Amino acid sequence: MTRREDRSGQTLALTRPLVLVGLMGAGKTSIGRRLAQDLGVNFVDADTEIETAAQLSVNEIFATYGEDEFRALERRVMARLVSGAPQVVAAGGGAFMAEDTRTLIRERALSLWLRADLDLLLARTRGRHHRPLLNTPDPRAALVALAEKRYPIYATADMTVDTVDEGAEVTASRALEALADHLAHHPEIAPCAP
Repeated sequence: MTRREDRSGQTLALTRPLVLVGLMGAGKTSIGRRLAQDLGVNFVDADTEIETAAQLSVNEIFATYGEDEFRALERRVMARLVSGAPQVVAAGGGAFMAEDTRTLIRERALSLWLRADLDLLLARTRGRHHRPLLNTPDPRAALVALAEKRYPIYATADMTVDTVDEGAEVTASRALEALADHLAHHPEIAPCAP
């Protein structure tokens, strides 16, 4: 358990992992690192953990074994990450789409959707070739299709914070406020301060 004070001076305790969900380019890694620092916990990127486990890059896993095998490995890695100590986890964009992973997150962690508009996502992902689902002739159409499919599922996360074109510290601050509010309304997951 880690305790930090929020802006109002209230004690903010993270007693389980905090999983950031959202489409690629939403800022899960940069905002997640900042949140972890602010909360005094570790940060872990699920895609990095997958690459370490497979000893291949995400692109190589997709190219060699296909998306289904990548998703199976992703589910195993996410199960491990949400079963551990309090930490901030940047989930891959598709991780929250797996019902068994969502159930584990609901039972063992907290989820926060970093919601971003498509123009921002496109600007942040343009020219980056390490995102297999966007390696198409029309990345915008691919993002639109992903948003249409995933946003209704992401909306079931415990918390939602809009991310816009601003520094990670600004969005992380809003995420901390959302976390404090969520914990205040769910005392069963927030221990009392001593």
